[in-house]
Amino acid sequence: MLKIRLRQQGARNSKAYRLVVTDAKKPRDGAYIECVGSYAPQSKEEKNADFNEERLCYWIGQGAELTESAESLVKRYAPAAYKLRREQKAK
Repeated sequence: MLKIRLRQQGARNSKAYRLVVTDAKKPRDGAYIECVGSYAPQSKEEKNADFNEERLCYWIGQGAELTESAESLVKRYAPAAYKLRREQKAK
C-alpha cells in the first residue's frame, strides 16, 4: 500500500520536510518512490511549501493514501489534489 507522507530533513532546530510517496511498511526516513514536494515550517517566506500538484494528483489517482499531516498540508497548499482525493474517497 502506498502512502504520501512527510519525511523529516534538516538540523535539530530547523526542521524541514519533504512530501514523499512511499510504501507504508518503510520507515519514516527510509527509501521512497518519489518526492512530490517540500515544506519548511520555520521559513520566513510567505509561501513555505512547494508541491508538484500534477504528480500529487497522479499518485492519488493510483491509490496512494495521505497521512493526516500530509492531508492538512495538501488541503492548504494544493487544493486541486485535495479535491481529487475527496472525490475518490466519496466513491
